[in-house]
Amino acid sequence: MDQTEKFAIFDALHRGTGAFVIPNPWDAGSARLLASLGFAALATTSAGYAFAVGKRDSFASLTRDELLTNAAQIVQASDFPVSADLEDGFGSDPQTCAETVRMAADVGLVGGSIEDATGDPGAPIFDLEYAADRIRAAAEAARDLPFLLTARAENYLWGRPDLKDTIARLQAFSEAGADVLYAPGLPDLEAIRTVCREVDKPVNVVMGLQGPGYSVAQLSDVGVRRVSVGGSFARAAFGALKRAAEEVRDTGTFTYAQQAMPGDELAALMAQDGAVDRR
Repeated sequence: MDQTEKFAIFDALHRGTGAFVIPNPWDAGSARLLASLGFAALATTSAGYAFAVGKRDSFASLTRDELLTNAAQIVQASDFPVSADLEDGFGSDPQTCAETVRMAADVGLVGGSIEDATGDPGAPIFDLEYAADRIRAAAEAARDLPFLLTARAENYLWGRPDLKDTIARLQAFSEAGADVLYAPGLPDLEAIRTVCREVDKPVNVVMGLQGPGYSVAQLSDVGVRRVSVGGSFARAAFGALKRAAEEVRDTGTFTYAQQAMPGDELAALMAQDGAVDRR
């Protein structure tokens, strides 16, 4: 399946009825596993990747080249549409955001998100007008590509729990050309409902992080179109590893292996020639 076909599938998912789940693999192996389980698309996670290579999930720790290399490996591991966490676009300048979108498409990605966080604790969020300029440049770069642009409003992750401002940002990002809107960290289902009602593009919500958890059905009912899991699958894997290691250390037993995936099953999954087919 070529990139244009993957894009068409990904775009159509956002136009369907109700919400779909886009899980977040952190490497090629986890991508192959998730692709085998019947999901329709995949998305990278900067947090999950950072954990896997022993780094923190931060602008200072992760480079554009390494995240795009990781994304390319995930793209190659399956025949699924893949979207990427593109952090802040890897630079404050709008043209850097545009360049990042073009580079993302070059490695086979059919979508990606750019956020309005600066990485500066003293001024954590870009001014609205400049943030919209950054999304506008990214959207212009995506216009002639098979690429779906997601714009993220990061207020709630940076100590600015202002729903009115968050909605204003998402509306400005929509006007600037974003295809999907995303405000991680919204406090409750009513806030999610309000965001979905006040914007004119599909809304992504992340589940599995801190805070209340809602089912796909509940999120769909309030207007959400896409549900991601961020780094929570990676954290779940690390949690299982920690529990297994603690059992061995503390009791000298190995019952954790009863819950582990069989080696033959994993070997068969990883030994496939080429990518896992979405069919």
